Amino acid sequence: MSQPNELESDAVVIFGVTGDLAFKKLFPALHALARRGRLEVPVIGVARSDWTEQRLRERAKESIEASGRLDPGAFDKLAGRLRYVAGDYNDPATYRRLRKALGPSVRPLLYLAIPPSMFGTVLDNLQHCGCTVDARVVVEKPFGRDLASSRELNRELRRVFDESAIFRIDHYLGKEPVQNLLYFRFANSFFEPIWNRNYIASVQITMAEKFGVQGRGKFYEESGAIRDVVQNHMLQLVASLAMESPVGQHRDAIRNARTQVLQAIVPLTAADVVRGQYVGYRDEPDVAPRSTVETFAAVRLSIDSWRWAGVPFFIRAGKRMPVTCTEVLVELQRPPRAVFDEPLAALAGTNYLRFRLGPDVAIALGVRTKAPGERMTGRNVELMAAQAPGEAMLDYERLIGDAMRGDASQFARDDIVEAEWRVVDGILGDVTPVHEYRPETWGPPAAETMVSVAGGWQRPEPSR
Repeated sequence: MSQPNELESDAVVIFGVTGDLAFKKLFPALHALARRGRLEVPVIGVARSDWTEQRLRERAKESIEASGRLDPGAFDKLAGRLRYVAGDYNDPATYRRLRKALGPSVRPLLYLAIPPSMFGTVLDNLQHCGCTVDARVVVEKPFGRDLASSRELNRELRRVFDESAIFRIDHYLGKEPVQNLLYFRFANSFFEPIWNRNYIASVQITMAEKFGVQGRGKFYEESGAIRDVVQNHMLQLVASLAMESPVGQHRDAIRNARTQVLQAIVPLTAADVVRGQYVGYRDEPDVAPRSTVETFAAVRLSIDSWRWAGVPFFIRAGKRMPVTCTEVLVELQRPPRAVFDEPLAALAGTNYLRFRLGPDVAIALGVRTKAPGERMTGRNVELMAAQAPGEAMLDYERLIGDAMRGDASQFARDDIVEAEWRVVDGILGDVTPVHEYRPETWGPPAAETMVSVAGGWQRPEPSR
């Protein structure tokens, strides 16, 4: 078994380098690292396709051009480091060629951009040819399909690697706005006194996508909204919002705090979820004519802790929504009594914190101020605390760089993954009916009754 080490990786090996993930995410991230002077090691692609190194360089350039971030000088640096090993993943000769291509490198970062069903075969062959001793391994979600399969996948990985050498990517944790959410919470002392059940009435998280499955019907038929984004991205946002302050400065401090929150979430039941499917989904390519897979899910979470007892956390994620955005709304308790010329009910839902995480970025505070005129009545206004346009660090750029340094603080640990699956395991599949909803709406009407707080579900505005 490989042992933990603190030295930086001296090579990057990408299995599945000819696939969509490499094209859409990995090549742009490697190019960005090269532009920042953070990529000084060989990058070796491994795949079944009978490509040459020149074809791999052409593919990388096509990818980076499509991202709109091509820097000719940075690309030349990346292209000069690219190597290619063609071969079947079941053939030991493929791994001997890889070992030769690695040359003097002894601490590779092994990126498995391949289906989890191939992990065992690839890991066994890598171990047999001596490529895992001081290596780190990166694996993509999904980390299993349910709690049982996630545990089996973790056993498969730990059979070859120490947990400290396993980097499970949830790219959401690498996004600049999500990093800012965590920073904003703990870098400002005035939050701590109110960040609890005494002052917070509810928390809502909405991840809305205006588009549909975009030709990925086969993938979506095997996942659905709960597996695709609720079990991972959305629960990680809940953990960032609800976690205690990390204890100490070690790299596992943040993950320990996230784990504590996730383990305190009460497992979901059928009464806590509404599933929906947009009209027209069944007409998408590779979708079953009678599919019951959800393209929308709304859930109500409870956290069994002293800080959050009685505070509902609502999550809503769906496709074919009116807008594309991800937004968090933290609603504060209303004042205890009315002092001025308006009913107490008018003050409900007027104080809040709003975190816009994408595609634009904003942090805003909802307050009530006096309306002009003779009477002492108010109006709702929003104070913009921060707005951050401009070029942000790519999520995969940040995470690949962290993995090369051995910093796993923004990666999912085995107990985190299992805690996430434990939360949703009871609502997977057809435990609840799937309700149709019209495109360009906020999901099925059944979801509206879930939120009993003032104002119901938030209605995020389109990006400005």
